[in-house]
Amino acid sequence: MKNNSRKKNLKLVSVSPGQTREIGSRLARALAPGDVIFLRGRLGSGKTVFAKGIAAGLGINAAKVISPTFVLIREYRGGRIPLYHFDLYRLDGPQQAAPLGLEEYIQGNGVCVVEWPEKLGCMEYSQYLQVNIGLNEQGKKEQRVLEFIPRGERYLRLLESLK
Repeated sequence: MKNNSRKKNLKLVSVSPGQTREIGSRLARALAPGDVIFLRGRLGSGKTVFAKGIAAGLGINAAKVISPTFVLIREYRGGRIPLYHFDLYRLDGPQQAAPLGLEEYIQGNGVCVVEWPEKLGCMEYSQYLQVNIGLNEQGKKEQRVLEFIPRGERYLRLLESLK
């Protein structure tokens, strides 16, 4: 696993889906209720694989984590804290996202992982961790580059758990 720090952001290269899950799991061990993780990347980039890792790190059975594409939100309990997994891919924009109650989940007792956060549009959050997942253009097909972009002091400190 390669670590390329630049400014406040952190870049990691994963060489396999298993390693992508492990990075998510390591991050999850430092997560607390109210934390928000925005996952960005094209279809098939590994967002749900990363979410499975977060589930495992929270003590939730990762095998039960599937893409919530057709139901928009899946709730997973049974771990240290609940995981609320959103997939906004099928939404047309913020007018459809508003009624989902994301704010209530964020203010709740679990961790929110949001795939396709750009569908939130003008909904602004001052603190969150954005994870951009992309193909490693210099590597093999299964390699991914994960770029962690913290927004707020909480998430700057959170990145220390991955270094």
